[in-house]
Amino acid sequence: MDENVFIKNKLVINAKKLVKVSDTSINEYIDKTDLLAAKMNEVMIKREDILELIGGDKNIRMMKDNYKNHLRFVGSIMLTPNADTLVDTFLWEFHAYMSRGFTSNYWAAQINTWIELLKENLSKKAFMEILSIYNYLSVNIPEFVIITEKDRKSTRLNSSHRLY
Repeated sequence: MDENVFIKNKLVINAKKLVKVSDTSINEYIDKTDLLAAKMNEVMIKREDILELIGGDKNIRMMKDNYKNHLRFVGSIMLTPNADTLVDTFLWEFHAYMSRGFTSNYWAAQINTWIELLKENLSKKAFMEILSIYNYLSVNIPEFVIITEKDRKSTRLNSSHRLY
């Protein structure tokens, strides 16, 4: 079995173990989307290493746009849990952003900041329920990066061996 398939299957199996979030907590999270996205932009843009993490000025808009999309996606996953969609979407996101210069360290900075902001801005109950999703993402960053880097390397190799 291909190593990427094995790792992806493990990611899906672990995502299926995430606990269902209550409707009350989901609604609180969704209701605070604008607030959380604004705070995330504020915190991340102030980081001294942000340009290094995101591959330069050219990616600031992409980074900022991502935060509302992230919140909407996580909210939809909480409403309708689907481990395959969760994994596939985050793999797509890692691939799309890393191919534009975002570093693997960006993901840890982003997820850790989300956790801090959620703790500060959600009720304790909502935070504790939603935390498992962010812990899952945090713990599995290395696996998402491994798959992304192998896929990118494979794509580069395949595109350099074209038949004319």
